[in-house]
Amino acid sequence: MEIVYLKNVDSTHKFLLKKLSEKKLFAPIAVVSEEQNSGIGTKDREWIGYKGNLFLSFCIEKSDLPHDLPLGSVSIYYAYILKEILFKKGSKVWLKWPNDFYLHDKKIGGVLTTIKGKNIICSIGLNLKKSPNNFQIIDINIEKDELIELYFLKLKQVIFWKYIFRHYKIEFEKSRGYETTINGTKKISLGSAKLQDDGSILLENRRVYSLR
Repeated sequence: MEIVYLKNVDSTHKFLLKKLSEKKLFAPIAVVSEEQNSGIGTKDREWIGYKGNLFLSFCIEKSDLPHDLPLGSVSIYYAYILKEILFKKGSKVWLKWPNDFYLHDKKIGGVLTTIKGKNIICSIGLNLKKSPNNFQIIDINIEKDELIELYFLKLKQVIFWKYIFRHYKIEFEKSRGYETTINGTKKISLGSAKLQDDGSILLENRRVYSLR
């Protein structure tokens, strides 16, 4: 996959969406920035970025996804693959439903996915070197270039959703001590949530997919 390297950008996600719409970049393509000034976090809140952290966005076509991957759970899929890489490197990172990276009880990053026509645009932010207050950094020493290389090597493999979900549903139990927000305002405990085979959850008699 071709990678575009930037020194500084407001958001790798916004940058990639813009270049795709202008037909200046085409899938498969990735964008990496040394710094990010206005990243997108949960519920469109700003994700504060510091130099040395991971700011990565990439685009592939829907036709390149595993045939059994539900579109509503693309974020879980890409997040869990990165989580496995970090875990094998010695990290205790875990994935809070549906797409936030946590270390113990502190958030260290997350995944954002947008579907535009035939394209899937996925962005990953991860605190490798520095974090804002109330957040955390990864618990291992790994450089972003090494992590990106390992990640894209892994993505070249055919990894089916069935495999990801089999492992993720065990990890999902860690999310039960947390809350999620429905309709932008209502916070509901994940304690009684029922994880479905497509990665969604049943919560108060409604099916909820990725928050992003």
